[in-house]
This record gives sequence, C-alpha cells and structure tokens, in this order.
Amino acid sequence: MPYTHHLRVYPSAEPLARTDQLAWKLAELATDTVEPTAEVTDMVINRVIDNAAVAAASLTRGPAVAARTQAQAHPYTPGATVFGLAAGATSSPEWAAWANGVAVRELDFHDTFLAAEYSHPGDNIPPVLAVAQHAGRTGAELVRGIVTGYEIQVDLVRAISLHKHKIDHVAHLGPSAAAGIGTLLGLGTETVFQAIGQALHTTTATRQSRKGQISTWKAHAPAFAGKLAVEAVDRAMRGQTSPEPIYEGEDGVVAWLLDGPDAAYDVVLPAPGEPRTGILDTYTKEHSAEYQAQAIIDMARALGTERPELRDPANVASIVLHTSHHTHYVIGSGANDPQKYDPTASRETLDHSVPYIFTVALQDGGWHHVGSYAPERAQRPDTVELWRKVTTAEDPEWTRRYHSTDPAEKAFGGRVEITLTSGEVVTREIAVADAHPLGARPFVRENYVAKFRTLAEGVLTEDEIERFLGLAERLPELTPAEVRELTIVAAPGVVESVEAPSGLFELGARVEAGAR
Repeated sequence: MPYTHHLRVYPSAEPLARTDQLAWKLAELATDTVEPTAEVTDMVINRVIDNAAVAAASLTRGPAVAARTQAQAHPYTPGATVFGLAAGATSSPEWAAWANGVAVRELDFHDTFLAAEYSHPGDNIPPVLAVAQHAGRTGAELVRGIVTGYEIQVDLVRAISLHKHKIDHVAHLGPSAAAGIGTLLGLGTETVFQAIGQALHTTTATRQSRKGQISTWKAHAPAFAGKLAVEAVDRAMRGQTSPEPIYEGEDGVVAWLLDGPDAAYDVVLPAPGEPRTGILDTYTKEHSAEYQAQAIIDMARALGTERPELRDPANVASIVLHTSHHTHYVIGSGANDPQKYDPTASRETLDHSVPYIFTVALQDGGWHHVGSYAPERAQRPDTVELWRKVTTAEDPEWTRRYHSTDPAEKAFGGRVEITLTSGEVVTREIAVADAHPLGARPFVRENYVAKFRTLAEGVLTEDEIERFLGLAERLPELTPAEVRELTIVAAPGVVESVEAPSGLFELGARVEAGAR
C-alpha cells in the first residue's frame, strides 16, 4: 500500500533528521529496485515514441534549431545523440538533454498530467535518455529510470501546487529527472538525495514564461530543468552537497516560495517494493495545444461539423465556455491577457488561448499543429470576429471535477453555450478529450505510432521511421549500443534547410580561428 509523507516547515532550531526529509524519501524511492510491470513498460514505449513524434515535427522550428546548434557546440565522446543529427554526432549529455528537451516541448504536443499542479512528464525522458546513452546503459535500465522520473513527478504534482504561487511547474521536473537518472545509474540514496536537492534549488522560476505574450522560452524551460538535473547528478557524484532541508527549511521552498511557514502537504508515495505506476495516470495529446484545450477542440470540431451555421459570426451573438478555474484563469478570458485575443500574437500565446482554439476548431472541424496557428489563419477576418465573441466563465462543478481524485470523475472539459442572433441557444458539454483513457477514442499503441508517422512525414525517411519504431518497440531488450541509436535522424536536407543561428559559442570559435 502507498504511504503518506507529511511535509511541513521546520525552523532551524527544530531538528529534522535527513531520513525524514521529503528529498530523502524521493531518493529512497529512486534507489529501491523495483521491476516495472508489463503495463508500465508498454506505456514507457508509447511515450518514447510520442516524444520522438513531436520532436520530429519541431526540428526546423526556431527554438529547436537554436538549442540544437548549442548542443553541436559541445561535442563529446561517448556523449549522447541529438535529435535530427546523425547518431555519430554526439554532444555532452547535458547539452543533448537540452536540445532534445526543447524539440520535444516546442509544439506543446506530448503527454500531460494535471492535479494540484500541471506537468508534462514526458519531459523526463530527454535527460534520462541522454545519460543512458553517455553511460552505456541498457534499455531495461533506461525503462527503470524513466519510470522513476514519471512516478516522482506525478506524486509531487498530485500534492503540491506551484502555480498558486506563480512558480513554474518545472520545479517538480528538476527533482524527478535527477531521481530518474539516479535510478538509471544505480546510484546510492545519499547521492540521489543530494542531486534532488540541487536540482530543486536551481529549477525554481516564476510563471511569467506562461503569461501574457508568451515567448520561445516556454519550450526551453523544461529542457533547462532537465539539463540542470544532469549537472546536479554529476556534482552529487563528485561528493558535492545541497542546501537542506530543501523543502522543509525555514528559508526553504515551502516557507518562502509556496504556502509559507505554517504550510503542510501530504505527499503519497509508493511503499518500498511497490510497483511505480504513476505513468499510467498520465495522458497524451491528440492536438497541439494546452491540455485543457484538448476536450474543447473535440467538442468544437464536432459542433462545427453538425451545425455549420455556427461557423459564421453573423449568426452568433455570444459564446460562453463554462469550465474549470484553471481553464478560465490560465488559458481563458479570466487571465485578463489581451494577447489571447490578438490576431498577431505568437504561436506560444495562441496555444494558450482557449477562445482562439475553440473558434478555429469550430470553423475548421479539426486541428493542425502548424496550419491552425498560421498568421493567415489567425488573422482571417471572420475568425477574428467570431473569436472576440468567445469568453470563459468558471463553473464550480467543473473546478471540483478538475481536482477530483476519482479517475472516473476527473474532467478537463466544460460546457459551451452559444447564443445565436435568432435567440436560439446551443449547448454542448464534454468531460475529457477523445484520446483520454476514458474518452471516445482512447490512445493505444496504434495511435502513438500513427501520430509518429504523421508528424515525421517529410522530416524523416521511411527507412528511418521504421528503424526508430523497431528499436523503440523493443526498448526493454536493447543493448547499450542499441540505446545509443535510439534517436531520430532527419532526412537529407531537412536540417540544412534552416539557417543555424550563431551565438556566444560560435563567437569564441571565430576568435580562435582568427588567432590562427
């Protein structure tokens, strides 16, 4: 049975044994040798495929290109592979984790877990994979490391809200990725404890990266956490220590960044020897948009197909989406961000604007990871007119269901009320996305593979698609040499089709070349 760790603040004058600290409990979880169940292993394979799919679609996008060129400036042997490049072009593992993490997150299109906090647990995979390749680990060891990363992130997300205090959700990712690397490498509890503390200490940042005019940093933030996790593990392995107690200290994370000195949380963790099944509670995306918009897209595309007159702003007086607190205040009109109604806003902003997303899905009867965000699509006059008639409202019942711990009741959707100029009111509601495990068409391996093939089209050759899938579907059986080949190599000319930006590292190379 799971056990509950009670987390609270301890003044410096009140003793707290290291073994009673949350970071130690997480380290114990990471160093408890537990074989993944068949179902968990199968889901790890799905998510490795999912990450590669969304990374393939991002290889020529600005943030991924910039991060990749930074990784290329740090070649290393043995090192780790970088998505898009030949398998032999390895970089230092922390820089490979960085580049691959940006490629995975750029389109906001991989897996999600929502509870007290928000997360994309697939962000754990790039740093764990990079270290596995560098350290020559097997596929079975890689699976165990990924399972730990998912488990710890899910357990923290269930218990501790960061966004309430405007702290970015990657503060849960640093510790989970560090722990996952610890499991992968078979490190001792003391070493993993120190790595978790350093990773948490260095990955706390504000949520401004997801507010207002959202910048390209949104894709970089989780990759940065993964990179810092690799570095934290390296320092811990060298005997370097961390601030402690990092969570419970009177100047620690809980006391000053979260609910304050009187705060308390109950963090539920698997008991020793108990299977780590957190990954099974996570879910991926069928559409490239914020997760709370997934069900809304499904509802809107169905409505538009059934009632095409709703697509014409001349027929619509108003559209109100009644939904959860998070959807209303973070991606809805409750955010009070004028940018969410701006036709010239960045893609990163539009994929966090549910009024825009509902409008386009309604009019188009579908969603495309590139076309739905194109400037010409966002600026179409009839779209702008209809878009500005869409507002959101918090509904306490949808908020309650959002926070429910009962999987059968937990919901991320809402109810829409469309008032026509004729006076007719059209209503529709949806609880979960079609691809959700409880949705109309739950994602299974076939869907993950289809998503990969779709997003890799024109980016990878057919032979490369088949090669990668062949490796990924044998993940637990892979040798260290095969783990090093677990990457995606772009088709000839794809990487070269975009200009590689230069920065500080290239400047140094030019100076050295000039000196010669």
